Amino acid sequence: MPSKNPPPATTRRNAVAGFSAKRSKDLGPNPPPRHGNQRGSVSAAANAKRDRLLQSYEEALWVRHAARTVPAYLADVGALLEWLEEHGIELQGVRTQDLHAYQADLLGARKTDGKPYSASLHTNRITAMKSFFRFLYRRGFLLQDPAAAVDYPRVEHRLPANVLTRQEARRIVEAPDRGTNASLRDRAILETFYATGLRVSELAKLTLQDVDTEERLLRVVQGKGGKDRNLPLTVAAAVAIEAYLQQARPRMCGARRSPLLFLAPRGGRMHTSTLNDVVHLWAKKVGIKRRVTCHTFRHSVATHLLKGGADIRHIQVLLGHSSLQTTERYTRVEISDLKDVIRRAHPRGK
Repeated sequence: MPSKNPPPATTRRNAVAGFSAKRSKDLGPNPPPRHGNQRGSVSAAANAKRDRLLQSYEEALWVRHAARTVPAYLADVGALLEWLEEHGIELQGVRTQDLHAYQADLLGARKTDGKPYSASLHTNRITAMKSFFRFLYRRGFLLQDPAAAVDYPRVEHRLPANVLTRQEARRIVEAPDRGTNASLRDRAILETFYATGLRVSELAKLTLQDVDTEERLLRVVQGKGGKDRNLPLTVAAAVAIEAYLQQARPRMCGARRSPLLFLAPRGGRMHTSTLNDVVHLWAKKVGIKRRVTCHTFRHSVATHLLKGGADIRHIQVLLGHSSLQTTERYTRVEISDLKDVIRRAHPRGK
């Protein structure tokens, strides 16, 4: 995770992000006394029962969420359980005010430079907490859901800071010269990103069966939220993928035994960092100095389609957004467009 966020919890028993359980009392308000001062260790029997519940919760997560989401949820829940144990609160006795105190500790935590953690990280912690207690309530372990009344933090929705112009996107996509297996693969990757706005995780797990260059269709299986969707390919993307499949992929390491569409140099899946390096490499070669990533292409696709007159709901389907609100941030007019309108339409604009 980038340095601006606290390091992710790596086990179910890690402390709340950014501070240890031993320091939690110094970083925010503690829960009110529970029938006097009952802070102490949680019983071994309670721990055993909690572990069984965690195992059931993990099994439920695997049914509903993508593979990369489950460990994140478990780590966030582990941070909560660590906090509860440190404060002597057994799981079955958790109250809403206890969770508000936990939330206050999260809000009060600071990085080493004294700055607060991001609202998005706080939101992830609260999302996992609400998911866990909803699971306990539905399974009958709790008579009521103490997390139901806990609100999410307000998250400021900002426009994507790094969006390519159409000319920049075209220069990057056309940069690979197709002279080598790697350049043919990279051209196909760049064309696919710019044609579909795929998430990097979605592109990395595409298989040979997920693409039809003749019909110019791409199938995303188990995207974010476990949803499938079919996407159209541009003519340029279909041609680039077909060239890669015919001329490059058969000669690449691991081609025969791997079902994946795009192969890493040594065969196997291309990881997020590798794909970002591919995009950044070609952006740098055409003279774009700022950092360009796979997600930059995703933002750029949405922006360019919207400027071209595409319906916002079509863009929502293309990007795989579950909520239209997520897509609507692209409808905010950029200042460059607004300046152009003022010059053309305002009585004193010229």
